[in-house]
Amino acid sequence: MNRQLPQSGFSLMELMIVVAIVAILGAVAYPGYSSYIQRGRITEATVTLSELRIKLEQYYQDHRNYGSTSAACGIALPTDSSLRFTYTCNWGPGGNDQGFLLTATGAASGGMAGYAFTVDHTNAKQTTAFPGVTGTKNCWILKKGDSC
Repeated sequence: MNRQLPQSGFSLMELMIVVAIVAILGAVAYPGYSSYIQRGRITEATVTLSELRIKLEQYYQDHRNYGSTSAACGIALPTDSSLRFTYTCNWGPGGNDQGFLLTATGAASGGMAGYAFTVDHTNAKQTTAFPGVTGTKNCWILKKGDSC
């Protein structure tokens, strides 16, 4: 009646194989995940620029200009330190209050250094800085490999 049950469990070799497979899957998935995170961060800039543009158009309807000084448009810009972009507004072409240029510049503290997007009073969108892209593009580039 003293019968021994067979040993159950994983051998060290089986465990090492599983760890190796998980490591390979992680190495393959990480670049895609990083790219996905960057695209999500870029969306912050493009959505905010679009919202600010709408607010400036509403301001223009009320005041018949886009602001009182060349370095400050007629609306408040977001300044929250948790944002991954900094936003600026200047008078647009012609240097008068009948145009504007909104700019979103990536903040290094938010992991977005090297990114910059603009939109003006004619809704002309530009990517002025994007890692791996040379020159200014006449659209908002949202991910690596995009083109206008």
